[in-house]
Amino acid sequence: MLVARRKDRLDALAAELGKARAVAIDLSIPGAAAELMADIDNAGEQVELLINNAGFGLRGYFANQDPARLRQMIDLNCGVLAELCRTVLPQMIERRSGGILNVASTAAFQPGPGMAVYYATKAFVLSLSEALHEEAKPYGVMVSALCPGPTRTEFGDVAGFSESAALTRVSMESGPVVRKGLEALKNNRAVVITGGLNKAVAFSTRFAPRFIARKIAGALNL
Repeated sequence: MLVARRKDRLDALAAELGKARAVAIDLSIPGAAAELMADIDNAGEQVELLINNAGFGLRGYFANQDPARLRQMIDLNCGVLAELCRTVLPQMIERRSGGILNVASTAAFQPGPGMAVYYATKAFVLSLSEALHEEAKPYGVMVSALCPGPTRTEFGDVAGFSESAALTRVSMESGPVVRKGLEALKNNRAVVITGGLNKAVAFSTRFAPRFIARKIAGALNL
């Protein structure tokens, strides 16, 4: 099942994949996650693999941003993700099979001045995923957090920035990122960071003083 807002793109992808069902729904709307799960139940289907990829970011000073839009980001990036995990996980535990891949980000490893709420939501996704990984593991259920760095998608268009030449050079194509995530889930790795440079940056935040990590993030975002 493919779930996103734009039906034309979903239908095209479903046709390309062959065995896929497209459901056009905006998960950021209150009640959308429950509506999606009702759709699955009505179709007599069950979720064996959940990939939580819905989300967006916003660039700018926190004090200048639209409060409603910030709340929408928190609800989608964190609330809907947690709700979908909570809905499908008990069934997976009962069957003793299944997997959940939550898309976090290398942003999860440090505070992000200039994209403060987005970085915070991804820290939530990472923390929740690691906790669920440990809780679900004894029951044969796999949970992984995928932490990509810059990736060639439409993320920047929504967030309000265009990629610099330097950022474009280090950005990964989406295909390899997806493959790394699925491979990590298959091996039940709690966390996977895509790309050597992204791994180096993420691990460096463990040793660098917090004030340096946030200064660097702020320099990139503001």
